[in-house]
Amino acid sequence: MALNFLKHKWQKVTLVSVTIFIILLLGLAFLVNRYWSPILSDKVKSAVLTSTDSLYNVDFSSAELHVLEGRIIIYNIDFKVDSAVYNHRKQLHLAPNNLTTFHVKRLVLSHIHPFKLYFQHILDIDRITLTEPEVHVSYQLNHTKDTTVKDLRTPWQKISKSLKYVHVGDIFLNDVKFKYDDYSGNKLEVSELKEMNLQANELLIDSLTQTDSSRTLYCKDIVADLNNYKGKTANGLYTYTVKRLKFSTRSAQVNIDGFTLNPVSNFFTKTDKGRYTLKLDSIQLNKFDFLTYNKYHSISASSMIISGGSFDIFSNPNAITTNKDKIKSFPNVALRQLTTDVKIDTILIHHVDISYSEHNKKSNQTGTITFNRTNGQVLNVTTNKAALQKNNITKVHATSYFMDHGKLDVNFTLNLTDKDATYTYKGKLGPMSLQPVNQATMPLSMVKITSGKLKEFSFDFTANSNLSRGKVIVLYNDLKINILKADSVNQNLKNKLIVSMFANIFILKHNNPDKEGLIPRSFNVVYKRPINSPFFKTIWHSLLLGIKPAVGYDEKTQKATTARMSEHELNKQNRKIKKAARKQKRAERKLKRELKKEVKE
Repeated sequence: MALNFLKHKWQKVTLVSVTIFIILLLGLAFLVNRYWSPILSDKVKSAVLTSTDSLYNVDFSSAELHVLEGRIIIYNIDFKVDSAVYNHRKQLHLAPNNLTTFHVKRLVLSHIHPFKLYFQHILDIDRITLTEPEVHVSYQLNHTKDTTVKDLRTPWQKISKSLKYVHVGDIFLNDVKFKYDDYSGNKLEVSELKEMNLQANELLIDSLTQTDSSRTLYCKDIVADLNNYKGKTANGLYTYTVKRLKFSTRSAQVNIDGFTLNPVSNFFTKTDKGRYTLKLDSIQLNKFDFLTYNKYHSISASSMIISGGSFDIFSNPNAITTNKDKIKSFPNVALRQLTTDVKIDTILIHHVDISYSEHNKKSNQTGTITFNRTNGQVLNVTTNKAALQKNNITKVHATSYFMDHGKLDVNFTLNLTDKDATYTYKGKLGPMSLQPVNQATMPLSMVKITSGKLKEFSFDFTANSNLSRGKVIVLYNDLKINILKADSVNQNLKNKLIVSMFANIFILKHNNPDKEGLIPRSFNVVYKRPINSPFFKTIWHSLLLGIKPAVGYDEKTQKATTARMSEHELNKQNRKIKKAARKQKRAERKLKRELKKEVKE
């Protein structure tokens, strides 16, 4: 067959020509691969040095140019900081806040056009893949805003003498090992990420994109995908985990799935503070300013959406009572304590369960108040000075189900700049049975509600860190209770029968209003916050000061009841003594009769 193919002269000429062409092409590829690699190496090193104003330099062990495949492979890349240049810039207050170094075992540039690069000075690559990159970023707050530098040229202007433009279709960084050193606080904080992938699309550096604000680092999109991240808070009392975090510069959106914040196991042995546990199914930040965060660690977003989860607050049962001020537990004060510049226009909360638990040493039990299926909107969450000058009020509107039964609507306003942490709260709780409230009243007040129907509970308070003033109205029917006492033997609560009967008959107001058509009772509250009372406890005790007199169990009545019960107990003891005395007299008379009888006999 081959012989038949070569019987014509033109076929022989064609075969010889193709063979010569292939030999020449292979030879040319060999020569290019051997002699152009150093040229390409010099081009890359020169471009890095020029574009970073000599702050960074790059080096690698070897480079391969495969002309036929249009591929360049570079091994053992080291991208490092020139410390002398950095220190000089730092003295001039021109040093950047972030320094980045990295090592890559293998970098592959696919479908590159070496002739374009050499003859036309155009770097055009379809794909760059980095194998097992090790990235180390250190952050030090050298300046809080962009400083004026002598060289105001853009990166394209800096490389335009050697390259017309740079284009890369896709950049992949797989299995990134990332280490982040933060020197901005009182002590060094180190974060390490392992299960992370990065991808950048359509990198283009030319005369047009140098001013294109829709691109980030000259890329149309940069996507970071992080899995199973764990860390610990600066005070060492909490650990946090993130199941997955994904960020896109094109959408300016951060998505976090499975965020948890838990106190460490030996929390109560280290502090007398209360604790909290936070579990959120998803968090989404919209219009997140990545570049500002990267430069200055400031958080700016148009909105944050929190969906699903729980927030549990616990009062430490082992805490030693101190006079330490708990003002930092107030949300507006806690926000003010942040060193991070934060500006979030709106926070939306969907279907989050909130609970507050407090331990009562007298009953030796913990009572819990729950707000289930909470939805809310928080406006103007910020620590930014310029934003606070325009608006220093945070507004909160929330709807929830108190003890998973009655619907609660509540509004808060928080003054973010007032030194006394001024705030207001008002709301209304709809109809519900009162017996579910026993989960809180039995351990905390040692009162069990045996029957009762709430028609409406409304409140309106103006407060600060020192004093709360407000009005409480509780409308209800058929309220009956049992007064409890601690049973030290069984470590539970048991009914004080006589006291309960006395309270239900003589003290308790079973209805409000007492009769249909009458004006309902309302109560004005003035509550001075104990210095060691935290925010949620302050609100709870302020409301209790209005609830107790509404049902006839105010402080005055409690004292009168205690006095009456003491008198009752005293009378009971006197009756016992008189009864014993009468019994003794009867015994004495009987003994005298028996003695007389014996004398007669």
